[in-house]
Amino acid sequence: MKKVVAMSNIHKRYDGQQIETHALQGVSLEIMQGEFVAITGPSGCGKSTLLSIMGLMDSATEGEYHIADINTSNLKVDQRTQIRNEHIGYVFQSFNLIDNLTVFENIALPLEHRNVKKTQIKQRVEEVLTQVDMLHRQNYRPNQLSGGQQQRIAIARALVGKPDLILVDEPTGNLDSKNGDQVMLLLEQLNKAGSTIVMVTHDSRYSRCASRQIQLLDGQIVTEQNTMQQVQGVA
Repeated sequence: MKKVVAMSNIHKRYDGQQIETHALQGVSLEIMQGEFVAITGPSGCGKSTLLSIMGLMDSATEGEYHIADINTSNLKVDQRTQIRNEHIGYVFQSFNLIDNLTVFENIALPLEHRNVKKTQIKQRVEEVLTQVDMLHRQNYRPNQLSGGQQQRIAIARALVGKPDLILVDEPTGNLDSKNGDQVMLLLEQLNKAGSTIVMVTHDSRYSRCASRQIQLLDGQIVTEQNTMQQVQGVA
């Protein structure tokens, strides 16, 4: 089985005016292809920092991070951007869709940045819209959609480039329980279809849907456990 993520002794420090903050302290972990991993822990424990480093939105102060066998430790900004576009899909709590673009145009953006041909873009965007059951909304704009629908579009955008890794940051944080359950069911289905997913969540019901839970406290991994429970069983 392919190793998608390998982190070794990851530290992240922020220098303040008077004190130095250690957001991550010696985090080491591996994530294999096809896993669904939930990262949990209280606010301020380092979850978002870890996800940002994993998504190449931030860099570690110390330690090594490999994604898809690529050592990201000493890459330039443009190299990190290219790797992120080619290997990582990101789903944000706040959706991060562009309001003046249609659903189709929002999802097509990552492929346009790769200079993919228009015919191939059309085919791939329609494929992922079908996966998330939103093909009938491809000409709508984000402000014409519900929160649950917008999150489905955000997931489709993350999928469109066929990434090695999908990072999901509090996907149900802005949704009611019904829409939250629907989004989690979709993530489960995508994982069963082969997607490797790492999700940050505060919701213990949803973290139990992952195949593995990693709990952080004060920037360190304190527990890991294998567990999986269907959304229907915890909703």
